[in-house]
Amino acid sequence: MAVLHNRIDASILKQRLLEETEPRTTISFYNYFQIVNPQEFRDFLYKNLYELKVFGRIYVATEGINAQISVPESNFEALKTFLYSIPELNGIRLNIAVDDDNKSFWVLKVKVREQIVADAINDPNFNMYQKGKYVNAEQMNQMLEDENTIVIDMRNHYEYEVGHFVKAIEVPSDTFREQLPMAVDMMKGHEDKNIIMYCTGGIRCEKASAFMLHKGFQNVFHLEGGIINYARQAKEKNLPSKFIGKNFVFDNRLGERITEDVIATCHQCGKPADTHTNCLNSGCHLLFIQCESCATTYNGCCSEECQTIYQLPEEEQKEIRKGIDKGQNIFNKSRVRKPVLGSLKK
Repeated sequence: MAVLHNRIDASILKQRLLEETEPRTTISFYNYFQIVNPQEFRDFLYKNLYELKVFGRIYVATEGINAQISVPESNFEALKTFLYSIPELNGIRLNIAVDDDNKSFWVLKVKVREQIVADAINDPNFNMYQKGKYVNAEQMNQMLEDENTIVIDMRNHYEYEVGHFVKAIEVPSDTFREQLPMAVDMMKGHEDKNIIMYCTGGIRCEKASAFMLHKGFQNVFHLEGGIINYARQAKEKNLPSKFIGKNFVFDNRLGERITEDVIATCHQCGKPADTHTNCLNSGCHLLFIQCESCATTYNGCCSEECQTIYQLPEEEQKEIRKGIDKGQNIFNKSRVRKPVLGSLKK
């Protein structure tokens, strides 16, 4: 019987990853296309990727596929051959990480979802395939010099905080579904401008560009392959990087450095820092930015309260966190969050 689900404890899988000697390549890709039977397609993917020792997170829906994975270097060509054997994925762009530590993922998860990018669009006339024009790295740099161009960052606030394109406008929200109508409202009165939308790997800004066109905007563009592809193209063509800082990524790395600029600050002491981490108190797990000094002072926790809990025996910690719903626990300066960060000044 084919293996279709992981049955091994996460701690064992993490240890196996640390013991691997062969380097891995971290890759992301996506494609919007019609999948009639997502569950069947999901099982087909899992079986074949498992055999290639692929780790990562893949979402499958009727609207397409969204994947962030890693593969042993010796299996990269076999992976590419397999993916390209699927007609809808033949020739698909594979975004290879620009700052890889070989430890991005340690297990393979392939999940069926309603959408690969949740958008809350209810209009039956919306057409995902009527989307904006692609721009590459060179075109992006040229258009950024044009006063008639507006650049919109379609990522979450905590992604924008550590790195973004020069002149980029932040859409201040925690979710993509909230950002779409906000971006439309923000651009009212700028219908004559060139609007470039970008995101991490291209999947969000592609849908956003289609939504902007649907709402009547004419000159809409989106960055091909997102920040990851831009950084690679800029390096290969020796172009100046107009993206500064770090690119937040949704794997164990939590970021890949694009330029040496540090544009964010530690959420505890306010010193320059751009390292995201999760509070080590499992009952909190807040995602926040912490400098090396505060990491030492607070033992990797976000507050003295969490530090105290983290130092308790594991059984007591489990008892304290029973019934706690952490939800989307991400630090946001615009809202009061619990627990309050240790020495953050209000």
